[in-house]
Amino acid sequence: MPGCIGSLLDGSGLTQGMARGSPICRTRSPAWRAGISLPNLLASSTLVLALLVLPARAATSEVPASAEAPASADAPASVDALVADDGSASGDPSAAAHGESNPETPAHRYGAIPGMPSPDELEAAGAVIGKVLLDNQNIFDLDEPKDNKELFRLANDLHIKTRPDVIRKQLLFKPGDRYNRHVIDESERILRADGYFYDAWIREVSYHDNQVDLRVTTKDVWTLNPGFNFSRSGGTNSIGVQLQDTNFLGSGADFKVFHTNTVDRNTTGIQASDQHTFGTWVSSALTLSNNSDGYLREASVQLPFYALDTRWATGAYGINDLQNDDLYDRGQIINKFQDQHQGAQAYFGWSSGVQNGWVRRWSTGFTYDEHAFAPVIWGGPSVVPQDRRFLYPFIQFDLIQDDYVRMWNHDQIGRTEDFYLGTSFSARAGYADAQWGSSSSALIFQSYASTGFGATGARRATTLLFWDFSGRVAGGALENGLMDGSVRYYNQQSKNWLFFTTVAATKGWRLDLDNQVTLGGDNGLRGYPLRYQDGTARALFTIEQRYFTDWYILRLFRVGGAVFFDAGRTWGRAPLAAPSLGLLTDAGFGLRFGNARSGLGNVIHVDLAFPFNGDPTIKRVQFLVQTEHSF
Repeated sequence: MPGCIGSLLDGSGLTQGMARGSPICRTRSPAWRAGISLPNLLASSTLVLALLVLPARAATSEVPASAEAPASADAPASVDALVADDGSASGDPSAAAHGESNPETPAHRYGAIPGMPSPDELEAAGAVIGKVLLDNQNIFDLDEPKDNKELFRLANDLHIKTRPDVIRKQLLFKPGDRYNRHVIDESERILRADGYFYDAWIREVSYHDNQVDLRVTTKDVWTLNPGFNFSRSGGTNSIGVQLQDTNFLGSGADFKVFHTNTVDRNTTGIQASDQHTFGTWVSSALTLSNNSDGYLREASVQLPFYALDTRWATGAYGINDLQNDDLYDRGQIINKFQDQHQGAQAYFGWSSGVQNGWVRRWSTGFTYDEHAFAPVIWGGPSVVPQDRRFLYPFIQFDLIQDDYVRMWNHDQIGRTEDFYLGTSFSARAGYADAQWGSSSSALIFQSYASTGFGATGARRATTLLFWDFSGRVAGGALENGLMDGSVRYYNQQSKNWLFFTTVAATKGWRLDLDNQVTLGGDNGLRGYPLRYQDGTARALFTIEQRYFTDWYILRLFRVGGAVFFDAGRTWGRAPLAAPSLGLLTDAGFGLRFGNARSGLGNVIHVDLAFPFNGDPTIKRVQFLVQTEHSF
């Protein structure tokens, strides 16, 4: 849901918990391609390791031709249990009456039952919601012969399904409420955003006495991860081990004990987060870690604007973080220093809810953000940034248009994707005064805007535009100013083919030394080492031809492929960095594996990229293995 500025804590619902971004930014992330993360999970759970002994069997389910229908979505034919709104078991009033035998068809999820009035007709008649039936399906459908295997049955037995009350608490409606399809659609999106569901949909199943019975269908995935992580991008490896359950005992809470070894540091720690603490909309998160270069202590609790019609929100956040910051150029460290970061933030927000398809929100709060830097002895330069300390109240305004569409086979493989095509705008400003303890007096601001355009039909073209601008104004001059802009274009050519291209750019003004604008293999220029070019501005152009196969490996992974071309460059002379090498280009190809049964990573990337220029020291072939949130 739009309404979040950068990664600052607010009530938008986007930044609930630290897993979705640190509320107070340490540095500006250069990642433009959605979902880049280090370290990246490769499917290390014991479930996958056990199932790899089975022979591969290709999926035969048909991928719909229209972008309006799911592509080979794996919806079980049977219902494990239907639980009514009062918690009692209930039969499905629609399945038998209408003879539904193939829930993998688009009609099962979003088509109308014969004789059922349309949503507009139900709303015009003033219909109310009757029964709410919960259909929480297990990982494998044992009524499907291809899923009814010994190890699949064992996985179902070992898996603790999501508790019905966890699902029920996330619904924005209850029996007796006036029927409103927009509210039902938003409830679907909330459920689909949970990492422990493969998919979720809500359907009208019966209409009688001006009451509409609804069936809420969710599809669980495997969430226990006792295993090993490996990823490779930009010529570097990241490895780790962890014990994690992203749906602990079916509660929706995420608990993780981990050790990682990345290019930046070794980390041992624990994480816990729950987007619905104690069965409420309160989001809480805690991270405690000891690192090879310091430590991290981070906690947040907030009641966000969890839905478009939410009327108020509040939250608080704190961080105490010690680490060494490495600055890069040409894929090598050129500067290193210690950064002690302390911060806290509290806010309160209010809204009048949805009015004529638009939402307006106001928020106010207070931020404390301090960085104390020190030199590090490492055998190279240790140029230290100036210490910064800002304490300031802020006010924020958000404008959000309610406009979402469902897509399939765009950024995911065979999953329902909620694309935001509305217009949104957000602006936040605060004033830090040196007389109140700040290191200098400054106006600190952040803003962003986005919009989208889409064409309907079997061949759908979708364009997404994004812009943000942040920085501070001190003494009449802009400091640490950063402006980003991007255009993402999707053209669905057929049920299996999609053309994708994106252009993204960043411009910096008088950046703090610890805030780099880099370009390399870790953020879109796949044929080059990570953090290969450093400057004060950058641009990246990517073009991809994507192919979504009907192949369903071991009934675990859906398969896609891509051929791509990247071109990018930096401008400006950053401190200690070498001059820009100009335009850098690469091309390559790779496979994509959509994780259909696990919530431990959406799309596994295996790529070969070939750089066309750059300095003679880089490898002529880059091998990349990553797990990302998108294709």
